[in-house]
Amino acid sequence: MRSFYPSDSYKESQLNSLNPQSWLQVERGKLSSSASSSAPLCRESFIKVPEPQIEPHYKPLDYVEVLAQIHEELETCSLEERSVLYLLQYQVFRGLGETKLRRRSLQSAWQEATTVHEKVVFGSWLRYEKQGEEVITDLLSSCGKYSEEFVPLDIASYFPVMPASSPEAASVKTKRCISKNVVFKIGEERIACDRKKIARLSAPFHAMLYGNFTESLLDEIDMSENHVSSSAMRVVRDFSVAGVLMGVSRNLLLEVLVFANKFCCETLKDACDRELASLISSMECAIELMDFALEENSPILAASCLQVFLYELPDSLTDERVVEVLTRVNKAQVSTMAGKASFSLYSSLSEVSMRIDPRSDRTLGFLEKLVDSAEYDRHRVLGFHRLGCTRLLRKEYREAEEAFKTAFNLGHVYSATGLARLGYIQGHRLWAYEKLSSVISSVSPPLGWMYQERSLYCEGEKKWEDLGKSTELDPTLTYPYMYRAVTLMSKQNAEAALEEINRILGFKLALECLEIRFCLYLGMDDYEAALRDIQAVLTLCPDYRMFCGKVAARQLRTLVYEHVENWTTADCWMQLYEKWSNVDDIGSLSVIYQMLESDASKGVLYFRQSLLLLRLNCPEAAMRSLQLAREHASTDHERLVYEGWILYDTGHCEEGLQKAKESIRIKRSFEAYFLQAYALAESSLDPSSSSTVVSLLEDALKCPSDRLRKGQALNNLGSVYVDCEKLDLAADCYINALKVRHTRAHQGLARVHFLRNDKPAAYEEMTRLIEKAQNNASAFEKRSEYCDRDLAKSDLEMVTRLDPLRVYPYRYRAAVLMDSRKERDAIAELSRAIAFKADLHLLHLRAAFHEHIGDVGSALRDCRAALSVDPNHQEMLELHSRVNSHEP
Repeated sequence: MRSFYPSDSYKESQLNSLNPQSWLQVERGKLSSSASSSAPLCRESFIKVPEPQIEPHYKPLDYVEVLAQIHEELETCSLEERSVLYLLQYQVFRGLGETKLRRRSLQSAWQEATTVHEKVVFGSWLRYEKQGEEVITDLLSSCGKYSEEFVPLDIASYFPVMPASSPEAASVKTKRCISKNVVFKIGEERIACDRKKIARLSAPFHAMLYGNFTESLLDEIDMSENHVSSSAMRVVRDFSVAGVLMGVSRNLLLEVLVFANKFCCETLKDACDRELASLISSMECAIELMDFALEENSPILAASCLQVFLYELPDSLTDERVVEVLTRVNKAQVSTMAGKASFSLYSSLSEVSMRIDPRSDRTLGFLEKLVDSAEYDRHRVLGFHRLGCTRLLRKEYREAEEAFKTAFNLGHVYSATGLARLGYIQGHRLWAYEKLSSVISSVSPPLGWMYQERSLYCEGEKKWEDLGKSTELDPTLTYPYMYRAVTLMSKQNAEAALEEINRILGFKLALECLEIRFCLYLGMDDYEAALRDIQAVLTLCPDYRMFCGKVAARQLRTLVYEHVENWTTADCWMQLYEKWSNVDDIGSLSVIYQMLESDASKGVLYFRQSLLLLRLNCPEAAMRSLQLAREHASTDHERLVYEGWILYDTGHCEEGLQKAKESIRIKRSFEAYFLQAYALAESSLDPSSSSTVVSLLEDALKCPSDRLRKGQALNNLGSVYVDCEKLDLAADCYINALKVRHTRAHQGLARVHFLRNDKPAAYEEMTRLIEKAQNNASAFEKRSEYCDRDLAKSDLEMVTRLDPLRVYPYRYRAAVLMDSRKERDAIAELSRAIAFKADLHLLHLRAAFHEHIGDVGSALRDCRAALSVDPNHQEMLELHSRVNSHEP
């Protein structure tokens, strides 16, 4: 693999035919003779760091300001405007990568919808976002809790029924003798009608039958040239008498609808619209009727067809007929179909389509409609920026430049990345560099992505300086770490390269970074470590493709696996115990992946996998593993435990407890008691529940289980005893947990020492945890509580280096600065973290600092932004109320 890097034309079929030995240039971890003569740098030449993606999201310079503006507008706007504001809030959180927050905003948009079109669009969007979570609905149903959030709506019931014309409308004063009945002749057939009732259908009929037209003098009127059949005319006659459509076929309804439109029979048209909508039974039916609905301006039928399309996302977008209908409509037809929710509709469609294929004609069509439907600059910014991203991917450079330039001129500075890339592609590297330099100099403070982008257009020291500045301002950006690691490896500094990539993998389990580290290990001939990383990749994303999507990770795993020693089942359990005890979460994931390929009890392993993924802050992957655990459960009582965890982890605590009790009724087991104790401890506010939790954990410990889980139970039991101030019992629990190598019990034991006023012992206990644990940022943070200020500051600086997403160190340092009356420095400390992390506690503290120095405007801004993150946070609501009362 030393010199391998697939070309664009590389095919997977060719990979299958490769000899793994020659491809990897190894022989059981030992270089072959042919490989040993290759140049030293060849082994790293297969590693390529792709340019950072231009994200197709709304990324304002100051997201706090934008969130505050949205919150302020929500306080005063009309009900009709709320859902659109929540959609904008959704877009802000999407740009920040905040999955839970953006989904909550989408939920709010749906709840605040005032029109049926908004309800359909946002409800279907939420349904799409929650794909794969259908099991949760089923489990809630099994507990007697039902949810009808995303069931199809009865569209017609949201439209007011068209009132029938009043009898007076047909009365006229005339000296002429007009017959009571009129016959309509169609071909050879004659349909006798009540003149007055037909006249009531519309003004044109009234004028025809009672006005100054020749027809008003006739008893028989020839309708043969009006493209209406005798059957349709009979339906019209019957409707004029009864006011309802009874048992009319679909084709006849379509003909009557055309007739009603032609003669402006609004009541008849409304009745046809409703009847046709009620007949939609499938996607095929909706596709057939949508064209007709748009052509005849039938809003109920059009909205009903649209609901079917959206309800089946994303599968419906694979049907070219659906895409054609949704992309070729004009503005009037969009209004018929989606009412005032057209921007929301195409926001949804374009986002779904971009996830499927951002380069496709379908995506382009939806984005063009998104731009057309934008009424405000904030909407246009998103539309044009997304359009620019897709045009760039399609190599339509001139059109991409126009889109990015429009978004940039509307105030979306992030679109400068697109303009710079285009300039570079066209050979204007210096212009691209100067463009980003101009952006950096015009913004205060600059953001990390600005320096990252500028680094693409320079070399040497300048590039390293920009990448360093980028990481300083936003440590969550992955490209700088990846570039530095690969560059260090190319200079034969493997240790520094690994140290660099491990910096980000210590707090952000990014697939692209694991891929880089996998390649580094291959370059170092460390195939066991390479296997560990690729198995972790496959755990997170089973279909992941490496080398810019050219090679399936599964195939690479197969090839690497041939060059490591095989483990028996016993070996695997020993390795898992060792790595779990050393808090090596990625290593543990890898071992479990390997064990799942054997005939071991898969339910238990998938459950362990879900625990690790939660610890690594990968909630979606964790839920997938938990559902797999349920599917592979070997017994009913085991399945009920996994169902309980699924419910608990999705916020349904009572139902989770119910499942645990059901499991215990079938069979007493460690996991059922543990689940019940955990859920009760986390959810109950009643102090007396502690004794119940203790009893449940003691019952759990009496049941068979392995040392890994028993150590966790002992640790949890110790925590309950600490809360009950039973320190001796707590210490016993922690010591027993440590005996079975539950390393995290050091933290609990340190707390006991601290509560016994033995701070040095607490500090030493946390030091032992730091020495044992591979992932130890939280241990440094906890140890800082057991030492003097200087040592605490040192530990918290280490925390920020290991995991810059942990917010406590910033708050601590800011508080120290505030105590020293360095208010501006304190605010700056919080601001540097807020720049890349939307955190309630950081915003809350900064708001309090602003209030303290009398900056009411800034305090109010932070309060509003914080309430966008958590609208129900009581302390934040109180601070907001207090600050708001001070605003002039």
